[in-house]
Amino acid sequence: MPPVTIKLMKKDIHPKNYRFVVFKDISTDYAFISKSAVETKDSIKWEDGNEYPLVKLEISHMSHPFYTGKMKLVDTAGRVDKFRTRYEKAKKTPASK
Repeated sequence: MPPVTIKLMKKDIHPKNYRFVVFKDISTDYAFISKSAVETKDSIKWEDGNEYPLVKLEISHMSHPFYTGKMKLVDTAGRVDKFRTRYEKAKKTPASK
């Protein structure tokens, strides 16, 4: 029989700041708490009276069309308007050959 080798777990590879964090969907005001090591400067007072770090999300399962079943377009940064403006300008100017 071959000798048995024991593999030890690597040390110091896990984040040190793993803690509870509140994630808030800014388009629907839905918030949930989970554990994370994400860095953030914001904080919020949660339902239990404690203060937790806050991460603001542009979209979550409460606002994403796949999960809601609604084809609602969420555009927090105006990207769709910029695209439509450029597209309209391109349609008006004749293509150069």
